[in-house]
Amino acid sequence: MSYLELQHLNKSFEGVVAVQDINLSVDQGEFVSLLGPSGCGKTTTLRMIVGFESPDSGVVRLGGELMNDLPPHRRGMGMVFQMYALFPNMTAQGNISYGLRVAGLLRPEIEERVAEMLELVSLTEAAHKYPAELSGGQQQRVALARALAIRPRVLLLDEPLSALDAVVRVSLRQEIRRIQSALGITTVYVTHDQEEALSISDRVVVMQRGAIEQVGTPEEIYSRPMTNFVATFIGTVNQFNGVLEDSAQGRVVSEGMLINVLPVTDGQFNSGDLVTVLVRPESVHVSPLEEVTEAGKGNHARATLEGVTFLGPVTRLSLDRDGRTITADVSTQERGRFKRGQALRLSFSPEACQLMLSPTQHPERPNSNTA
Repeated sequence: MSYLELQHLNKSFEGVVAVQDINLSVDQGEFVSLLGPSGCGKTTTLRMIVGFESPDSGVVRLGGELMNDLPPHRRGMGMVFQMYALFPNMTAQGNISYGLRVAGLLRPEIEERVAEMLELVSLTEAAHKYPAELSGGQQQRVALARALAIRPRVLLLDEPLSALDAVVRVSLRQEIRRIQSALGITTVYVTHDQEEALSISDRVVVMQRGAIEQVGTPEEIYSRPMTNFVATFIGTVNQFNGVLEDSAQGRVVSEGMLINVLPVTDGQFNSGDLVTVLVRPESVHVSPLEEVTEAGKGNHARATLEGVTFLGPVTRLSLDRDGRTITADVSTQERGRFKRGQALRLSFSPEACQLMLSPTQHPERPNSNTA
C-alpha cells in the first residue's frame, strides 16, 4: 500500500488553473521529484501536500490518514524552502532546535537531537555561527537539519538548490540523497532542473500546465518518453515527423528520408498514421565517408558538419542533411576526426528509434496521471 497518496487534486487561483486532476502514489522511503518548467504546478502541488494551500477538490492521505483538514504543524511533515528561511538572530544550533522547543521537548533531548542533526549534515563546527556567517550551501544544510530534527514522516523540498552555484548544487544534491537514503525518509522534491531530478530520484513526475505528463524511473523518463513534451523537455532529441508507410515492416517516410523502425504489431500504430520518430543524439553514429562501415538494415545518410559544441566528456555535432539538422554526440576524444564543412556518414539503428503519434494527429495527453 502506498504511503503518501494524492487523489484528483485540483487548484485554481482567481479562475486560473494551477493544478488539474493530480493522482500520485508514493511508497514509504521513496524519493520522488516533481519536475517541470516554471508555472507547471509543481510547487502548488507541494504546498497542498504540506497544507499551506487547500485543494479546491481532491484529497491528500498519509499512511491512510486524511490530511485535508489538518493544519501544517499537525501533518508530521518537514519542509525545506528555496531561500532557506532561517531566523537571522539565531545560530545554526538555535535554528535547528526551534521546532523541538515549540514541540515541548526537554532540554537534554533537544541538545542530543541538535547534535545528531549537525553531525548528519556535517556542520558540527558551525553550531554557534549565525546565518550571515555561513555560506549558501551551509545555510541550506541548516535548513535541511531543521526540517529533519522534528523527525517528520515526509520530507518536502521546494527548489532547495536553485540559489546556489553549480559546484555547490552538485555536491549538496548528492548529500541530500545520502541523508535521505540513510534515514529512509519519504521525500518529495520539486525542481525545474532535469539533471538534478534524474540524478537523485527513485521516480520522476514530469508536469506541464498543471497536469502530470508522465511518471517513471529516470531511465524510463529518458529512454521511453510517453509524450512529445517529455521527449523534448528531458535531454536533447532528434525528431523526424512523417508518415508510417508500413507498420508491419516498420517503415516511416519523413521529408523524403526513409527511416526504418521496429515493426509495429500491437495495433497502437497503423499504416498511414502521422508519426514522430525520436532518436537521442548518443544513438547517432558518425563517421568519415571514406571509412568503410557495415550497412545492415539501419538508417544511413550523408550529412555536412555545421556546428561543434564542447560538452566535457562528449562533443555535440550539428549535421545538415538537405536542410534538416540532425544532432549527434561523439566522445570528445573523437572530436579531432571531424571538421566543420566536412561531409560525413551518419547512421542509427531501428532499435534506437522511438515512435509516437504526431501531436498534430493525436494532441490529447495519454492517461498517465496515475502512478
